[in-house]
Amino acid sequence: MNALLRIEELRLSRPSREVLRGVSLSVTRGEFCALMGLSGSGKTTALRATVALDSFQAGRIEVDGFVLEPGPVPPESRLKPLRRRVGMVFQAHALFEHLTALQNVVLAPVQVLRHTADQAEARARQLLDSLGVGGRAGAFPRELSGGEAQRVAIARALAMDPPLLLMDEPTAALDPARRGSLGDALKMLTSEGRGLLVATHDTDFARDFADRIVILAEGVVAEEGPPELLENPSHPATRALLQHRSPRGGAPPLSF
Repeated sequence: MNALLRIEELRLSRPSREVLRGVSLSVTRGEFCALMGLSGSGKTTALRATVALDSFQAGRIEVDGFVLEPGPVPPESRLKPLRRRVGMVFQAHALFEHLTALQNVVLAPVQVLRHTADQAEARARQLLDSLGVGGRAGAFPRELSGGEAQRVAIARALAMDPPLLLMDEPTAALDPARRGSLGDALKMLTSEGRGLLVATHDTDFARDFADRIVILAEGVVAEEGPPELLENPSHPATRALLQHRSPRGGAPPLSF
């Protein structure tokens, strides 16, 4: 099957170090791929490069036929095809605080796709309803729980109808039941033919819901395979990740 996302020999450097040192991975339609690794392994950086928020020095990124090459990030006017192909859900949600949940979801289709306000609102309400937060359409981000804000952020990303969705640490501070609810929602998206690349250190979540796991360590792919690799890891980086798994206790979880 042709890849929806193909990253080839991606290299990305910061002033202090080389973060990605030749990362190659792919995601197909209908696949939930978990991108895992300890903090600093390059997970978020790979996601940001894929949505053209960070430039990279070498390699190639192709999203459903749209190609990003090394060099400066292209101007936004040239990235409209990419914005229609991939959506990003940030760890901190990044909703516009002065807009309601509904207005957050409506914004991009109106501004980028030139949909009418009525068209965009109808689609936004459908997405919010499907994700269980239709009743919170008029709430501002500060009035939403962490899980509600996350679902609004997912709806906002899906409003552009992208075939590929990226997520950064979506289970942070969610309790096991809420992790399960999120996992079910994401599997619903893959059943519709979307591809998901989810950066996470949550081994239980990845084991339960991912179709494939890619382990990053020191800027390279250390190991990849089905979720069963977490039961019998062959690389020290995977074993280290399992040893540092998130405790079930700690700070009070957010509601989803």
